[in-house]
Amino acid sequence: MTSIRYEERILELLAQRDSGKTICPSEVLPIEERKDKVKMEAVREAARRLVENGKIEITQKGRVVNPKSLKGPIRLRLK
Repeated sequence: MTSIRYEERILELLAQRDSGKTICPSEVLPIEERKDKVKMEAVREAARRLVENGKIEITQKGRVVNPKSLKGPIRLRLK
């Protein structure tokens, strides 16, 4: 999957959720690719771009966080 495709998939999955609900970035990848650190980082980078474009928010423990200083588990939700 390309980085643009990751962005599209993030938005697709979020559109399927109720308002305010989140997804885990790992949901973007097929099950067999979820432990691939390179691909997971590509998904996180796609999420950062979507934040920069004002389309989504990245949260940790329910709070919106700065996408440039991410460490640990995150969730994604539509803005």
